[in-house]
Amino acid sequence: MEQQSTSLWQATSTSPSFDPLRGETSTGVVVIGGGITGLSAALLLAQRGKEVVLLERNVIGGGETGNTTAHVTVAIDAGYHYIRRKFSPEAAKLVAEASRTALETIVGFVEKYGIDCHLRRVPGYAYTELRKHVAQLKNEATAARESGLDAQWTDSIPLSFPVRGAILWPDQAQLHPREYLAGLTRAAVAAGVTMHEQSHVVKIDSGEPCVVETESGARVRAEAVFMATNVPVAGFTQVHLKAAPYRTYALAFEANEPHPDGLFWDTADPYHYTRWQQTTEGDFLIVGGGDHHVGHESETEEVFEKLTEYAQKYFKAGTPRYRWSGQVIEPHGGLPLIGNSGPVYMATGYSGQGITFGTVGALVVSDLITGVANPWAELFDPNRVHPDMTVREFITENVHFPKHLIKDRLTSADVEGTSVDEVRAGEGKILKLDGKKVAAYRDDAGKLFCVSTICTHMKCDVAWNEAERSWDCPCHGSRFAPDGEVLNGPAKVPLEKIE
Repeated sequence: MEQQSTSLWQATSTSPSFDPLRGETSTGVVVIGGGITGLSAALLLAQRGKEVVLLERNVIGGGETGNTTAHVTVAIDAGYHYIRRKFSPEAAKLVAEASRTALETIVGFVEKYGIDCHLRRVPGYAYTELRKHVAQLKNEATAARESGLDAQWTDSIPLSFPVRGAILWPDQAQLHPREYLAGLTRAAVAAGVTMHEQSHVVKIDSGEPCVVETESGARVRAEAVFMATNVPVAGFTQVHLKAAPYRTYALAFEANEPHPDGLFWDTADPYHYTRWQQTTEGDFLIVGGGDHHVGHESETEEVFEKLTEYAQKYFKAGTPRYRWSGQVIEPHGGLPLIGNSGPVYMATGYSGQGITFGTVGALVVSDLITGVANPWAELFDPNRVHPDMTVREFITENVHFPKHLIKDRLTSADVEGTSVDEVRAGEGKILKLDGKKVAAYRDDAGKLFCVSTICTHMKCDVAWNEAERSWDCPCHGSRFAPDGEVLNGPAKVPLEKIE
């Protein structure tokens, strides 16, 4: 049987628990999502005197923040050279300021509330083993310095293999994300925030007041709503053409030998990111990478195998103790989408910097809700239009939707069989039964689940993800459990069950 996914963070932490929302109530602000963005925003808003109700679909820290590798850094995935070129030098300075403020906000919360989350200040290294990437990295170091950051060039890094050079980012940070969220949760509750788990929001009415409704029919009326989720609960149509969903993978190995402090990223394609983390179970080496567009890689077990081979080759790792994957939203233009339309606010598109940009999202939205001028709000506005931005990346990322929709409706290219007997235990397949495509899965006990292949968001066909045992939509990143229940939005409705 294939190894099941469990993050290091889930296995080495506990969190407070809360009852689901029941009945009807009212509040000042509803925050949807119990991850880094939602909990940070709830605490900030409560500190400013706002009455806050936080609704979490599953459990606090059980979403994408619980699947991060928790590199807390001012380095950004898009690169400061890119932001300077595509936006402006002033925009790059604002991104640097926002990232630095977020990092210090996290450290400040840990110190103020005495959060035991194994926080450490460590250096970061963006390195290359390839001569052809040296000039690119040097350009990024220069762009980061011109944006106001301490970014130094170095010819060596504290790892056991040679490199061509690296950017040294001094005084970055690392932590145990679920322990950090547990501390934020306790601080927010003490500040007056009301929390509810197992409260899946399915509808938002943006009237006066706003009305938020959960799957069970419970409702909250509020002056403002903040969708602090990986993908917005409502209004995703205004951003899904500006962002693309990717899967990213991680492994944790027991670290039995001395190791250097630091966050490490290489320039491979797909690139790798590495660090070590102290936990209650000891030290672990964390290796991540293998990113790909959701639903575009069927043999996802091979991604874990390649990461294992990499860790064993470069770090003499043994057998992975934990493995997991997460969902990353890559925004067009390289910057998050943070802002509002009326009384409903959103924050998404954090790329590979979920901890840092998640905190930025909380800082920006808490300012917007309380009427405080924020210097970064215009730059991150989801409705921003920048005349100097090219459309090449936009077209490349979003061509998947029409292409898949046409292929899915007119061909049987993805069909893997014509009988449920062809589906083995632990396996999912697209079958054609009585002229209709069916997504079929058989669990380890032999029970068969059959659902429609048609994603309930915008009607593309789903694909099987063997590593996570899920049905993933390649168009906009919705993911479904083997029985069709929604795991990731933007879809809200389960896949249709088929007898």
